[in-house]
Amino acid sequence: MNRDLDRGLDAVEAALNQGGVVLYPTETLYALGCAAHRSEACARIAALKGRPETKPFPLVLGDMDGLAAIAQEMPSDLLLLADRFWPGPLSVLVRTKDHLPRLVRDDEGFSSVRITPHPTARELCLRAGPALVATSANRSGQPATAHPAELDPALLAGADASVLTPPWPAGGAPSTLVRLLGQDRINILRQGAVSADALSQVFRIIS
Repeated sequence: MNRDLDRGLDAVEAALNQGGVVLYPTETLYALGCAAHRSEACARIAALKGRPETKPFPLVLGDMDGLAAIAQEMPSDLLLLADRFWPGPLSVLVRTKDHLPRLVRDDEGFSSVRITPHPTARELCLRAGPALVATSANRSGQPATAHPAELDPALLAGADASVLTPPWPAGGAPSTLVRLLGQDRINILRQGAVSADALSQVFRIIS
């Protein structure tokens, strides 16, 4: 890791550990995030984005140990998915532990999670996670971005720290989102970077 990036990560790590809000790159798009267990920081993100607090934020993790730290259960289909598609841009609804705030869990206690392959995002998860909020860095209704020059100035001003150095996100589609139905069956809730064809090689897709 280059020295300038490492210094930048130190500042972002410190902000995360103090309950701050940060901007950082993921494998797909720039993210606005915080440590997932920090409810006040999650509320700040919702306000910065103008996003309804009834819509839970997605999470990224650095490794399977991080997932084990927040998941209530690790069913065999989740392990199969992890072996085939993680780290990568595939998000899955997982029942998470009750200590996580409502802004990252739906009414049934599920959170959208993925293990990120992006080196910056992964390092931040390992340093200050285990899970980070990873909602797209844009005001609600505005386009997401993969390049720091296109970040909304209001978000840059509202964040406590940012990583603006490469490697930047690849851009393109966001992560695909799926729900596990058991017995090697899944439901695709949002089509994205991982295709239905790729998923159908491992799981039976239920409409």
